[in-house]
Formats: sequence, structure tokens, C-alpha cells
Amino acid sequence: MTAATMTAAPTTAAPTTATPIQLIDPRTGHVRGESPNGREHDIARAVDAARKATGRWAAHTPRERAYRLDRLADLIEENADQYTAREQAGTGKPRAEVMQEIGEAADLLRFYAWAARTATAPAAGGLKAGHESWVRWEPIGVVAAVVPWNYPLMMAAWRCAPALAAGNTVLVKPAESTPDSLDLLASHAADALGPDVLAVVTGDRHTGRLLVDSDVDMIAFTGSNAAGADVQTRAGIRRVSLELGGNSPVIVLPDAPGHTYADLAAACTYNAGQSCAVPARVITLEENYRDTVQALGEAMSERLAGRDFGPLNNADQAARYDRIVAAAGAHRDVTAPLATGPGEENGYWRGARVLADLPDDSPALTEEVFGPLLTVQSARDIEHALDIAHSVPQALAASVWTKDLGHALDLAGRLDAGEAWVNCHLVQTAELPHGGRGASGQGTDLSVLALHEYQRPKTVTVRIG
Repeated sequence: MTAATMTAAPTTAAPTTATPIQLIDPRTGHVRGESPNGREHDIARAVDAARKATGRWAAHTPRERAYRLDRLADLIEENADQYTAREQAGTGKPRAEVMQEIGEAADLLRFYAWAARTATAPAAGGLKAGHESWVRWEPIGVVAAVVPWNYPLMMAAWRCAPALAAGNTVLVKPAESTPDSLDLLASHAADALGPDVLAVVTGDRHTGRLLVDSDVDMIAFTGSNAAGADVQTRAGIRRVSLELGGNSPVIVLPDAPGHTYADLAAACTYNAGQSCAVPARVITLEENYRDTVQALGEAMSERLAGRDFGPLNNADQAARYDRIVAAAGAHRDVTAPLATGPGEENGYWRGARVLADLPDDSPALTEEVFGPLLTVQSARDIEHALDIAHSVPQALAASVWTKDLGHALDLAGRLDAGEAWVNCHLVQTAELPHGGRGASGQGTDLSVLALHEYQRPKTVTVRIG
């Protein structure tokens, strides 16, 4: 399960008004405020306003949109302290992590602002005798983006930046626990882009379902597999882009570089392991199994929650994590201590952890844990390692660790994953595409390829002479 903002459930009647949502500080477990809980009339009003803004926004040239998106990126950077405070309030992340993600969000806006000006099209010209043809890339219309709590601002940028650059208007539904930074983004977007080009609708899971069911032209969803299937059903023939999480295999060979274990520990504990592409299932050969378990245990023990990474995001996620660990059936369990501060005793903190000697059907292997946890499995040979890697339905990301670059590239090519790394993990940039296969969803985030997620081609042919 990825940081789900919706969960599939039978449609039930809900009140037309709803009490505000209590917001909890994940560092302390205490109430920190409240947020509006959108219902039918809120969604209808927001969609109507976005629909009215589509013509105005789409009429801008790519250069004009680029200037406005650049200005929005400027506002994010100029108000970085405000964004940092809001992101930390909702996620509990260390300041350094948040500052990096704010920078990434601004960079994405600038990347797509200018990528849209260099877009390429299929072949054009005199392709039929007596005729000239060309292809126009046109916006889809109103895009609903339902984004998760693990990277509130950055995941919104992943969806909004290409959609806006392509000429769409966007309605964003943040997770109910992390609306703070997107409320600020909507305010700055109104100044930089114009009213209703990028707006935010806050609320619970029912709010998300109402948005998906509304008169929007496309849904971009990041969340759990079950919720993604529900979105796909509700969307009907409308376009859908789904990023539904992962359970990343990590193949560590006996000749892995010396930095392997520290790098995996750092990647696994970044954002407390709450990332869809985080390293999860370490697979090594029998001859190297015990050494790998030992080395990973030592490396993970150096990563302390409260000092090096933050808490889990909410009570439900903490309970789910605890359930998986309790049912894991591990005969080896290495857990690092906490380094939390005064007043954080009731927060959702979980220590960095390595589980080994697990049964094949352990939920720690078969489910996406979404926490600071690595499992270790033993394979007879490379073919068996690949079989283990492909034993789960998710196929989002993977990595290979060996000094033999030729062997590594061969394995990276054979792994069924949308993104594969060699001797590194979670190395991403705006220029490189990210997307899942199988139960990890469909569609592409990042890179110029993501622009076409939010566009539709129109062929224009003219008879001449």
C-alpha cells in the first residue's frame, strides 16, 4: 500500500456537510488544528470554477504559461520557510528533508514550464499527395489530482507541473492529514497563474470519491492498489494515471561495493521508509546471506528515528506497520533505538529495522510495508533471485548491487520494474521517467514523457492546390 488518500469501499450516502477534520502532529500524536471537509457543493463549485478557467489558461501560448509557472516556482522559493513549517507540521520530517523536497517542487515547475516549449510531434508535412498535415497537442481540460501524505508538496508538483504546462486546469485533493502546504500553494498559484487555474479541495476519503465522480476530464491518482482500482472503475472512459505503490526488490551480490549497506539504510529510512520506490526486499545469494544480514543490521542501527528521519505519518499507518511486523514470523529482528525529544513520546515513531529468516508468505515480504524496514532473503543462484524479485505483483522500482557492471546491467534489464538502479537507489531527477507496471499502476511521472499524460493529439490535414 502506498500512502493512500482513498480506499475502495462501497458507495454510501454521506451528509451534505461534514465536520472539520482534526489534524494530528505525527511527532507528538496531539491535535494541531483542523481542516475543512469538502462535500458535494464544494466539489461542484470548484469544478465549475476550474472549467470556466480552462479556456483562459489554455489560450496562453506555451511561453506565456512558462513565465507564469516560473513565477509560481519563485513564490515557492521566496516562501520556503512557510512551506517548510507546513510540511513539517503534517509529516514530521526533518527540516533538511523538507527543504530538499521544496526545492524539487520548484524545479519541477520550471522544468515543465520550458519542456512544454520544446515539445515534439509525430511526423508532419506532405504525407499524402496534394495535402499537408500536422499534429496539435491539446490539453485535456480539468484534471483532478489526488495526492498522498508521504510527499504532500512534491507529489502535487509531480502531477500539477506537467498538467499545467500542457494547458490544463487542476484540482488537487491532498491527503486528509497533510493539507497545509497545498493550501499555501493554491494561494500562490492564484497570484502567479490566475484564479482557479490550480485549486485545492480538502477533505476525507469521501471527498476524494466525490472529486473522482465529478465532471472532471482526467484523474491522476497516487495511492493504494485497492483505491486505484476503485478510481479506475469510477473513471469509466476518462483518462486515468495511476501510481499505486511498490515493494522494491534489491539484489545484493557477494561482490557488492563497500558503500552498499550504508546507502541502502539511508534510502530505506529516508522519509521513514514512506516512499513507493524505497528499497524493501533485499535478496542475496546463500553464500553471502549471513554477512548481508549482519552488515544491514549494523547499517540500519546507525539510523535513528528522531535524529536522522521522522515518524510514520498517522495512527492508521503506525498500526498497519505494527501488524505486519507482529505477523512477519522473522527469526532475526534487529531494531535500532529511537532518538526522540521531549514531548514526542506519543508520536508515531518507529526504529530502523531488519527482519531475516522469514517464511515465504510473510506479510513483510508480500505487502508493501511503507516504513523504515528491510527484509533479507536468500537465493540459490541468480535465476532464483530474479524469481524472488518477481514474486510480488508490484513492479515499480528495483536495484542491483555488484562491482561487475556488465552483470549489473544485464540484471537491471531483466528485472520487471519501471525504474532500476545499479549501485544506488532512489536517485531521481525531473529529466528521467518514473512509472509502474502490474499492480504498481499505469502512466508516467517525470520527464518530458509525462507531458503527454495530460495532452491529446489532434491531426489536422489540409487539401492544397
